[in-house]
Parts: sequence; C-alpha cells; structure tokens
Amino acid sequence: MINKNIVQKIKPGAKVRVWEKIKEGDKERVGRFEGLVLARKHGREAGATFTVRSVVAGVGVEKIYPIHSPLIDKIEITAAPKRIRRAKLYYVRNLSRKSTRKKLGVSAD
Repeated sequence: MINKNIVQKIKPGAKVRVWEKIKEGDKERVGRFEGLVLARKHGREAGATFTVRSVVAGVGVEKIYPIHSPLIDKIEITAAPKRIRRAKLYYVRNLSRKSTRKKLGVSAD
C-alpha cells in the first residue's frame, strides 16, 4: 500500500518514478518507469488512476496506473511543478521537450 502523503502529491505536472512488479514466467522482478503525470482521475475512490508519460527511444509511451494497485511497489515524486492551470495535461503530447519544460517549469521527459 502506498503512503497517503505520496498519493496526495501525485498531481498533473509532477515528475514521478514508479516501481512496478512485473511477472515474467515464474519469476518476478521490479521495473522502473519514470515520467510526467498527465492526468489524475476519479479522486480517492477505489478505481482512481494516474497517467504517466515518458519518451523511450524517441517514442512517447504512456502508462495508466491504478493508485491502489498491489502491483505498484513504490512511487517517488522527483519534481513538482510551480503552478499548473489545467487538470489534464494532454496538450503536452504535441509539444517538444524544450517547450514542455518552458511551459511547466519542470524538466519533463
């Protein structure tokens, strides 16, 4: 279970590092995914999710994580934005890295 304090800090514009448990055959390992939070949906209910976007090998990758998922090992907030004026940052998909950093004030991947 994730700390309530960290769950409150997961907001659009925050840069996060998510460790998730990955099953490969009979083995289990912990993988890391780091990126920018684009959206947070459904508040604090059981089905609440957050969307994380990162650029991997020149291709934009987005993952949607349930907040209360047992597959999430831990979440780290690496950077928080100064001020965000939107609840959903889907427009970031069409921006370059440089313009994203300029708009959000956070070094975004």
